[in-house]
Amino acid sequence: MTVQEIMERSGITQTNMTIAFIKDAINLLQSQTGENVQAYKRDIIDGIKEYHFPPDVIALKSISVLDTTDNKYKRIRRLANSPTVSEDTDPE
Repeated sequence: MTVQEIMERSGITQTNMTIAFIKDAINLLQSQTGENVQAYKRDIIDGIKEYHFPPDVIALKSISVLDTTDNKYKRIRRLANSPTVSEDTDPE
């Protein structure tokens, strides 16, 4: 599809604006597409809080833990600090 065809279909008369919209759409598609996404699995060891990732990791998309009761992976939140845990003494 040419720029002229896009202009005719969208009703835009300005060529530069049409090209800017096309470039924005391409940038949006590129930013939402992950490249070379891989899964990495580690066994959890009791008493270990920190685990090292492979040196080629650029971004971490999610962390999941295998729930052995129903044999499904459950996604967990990433925490920068230890969570604050408080007990609800009045359930009502």
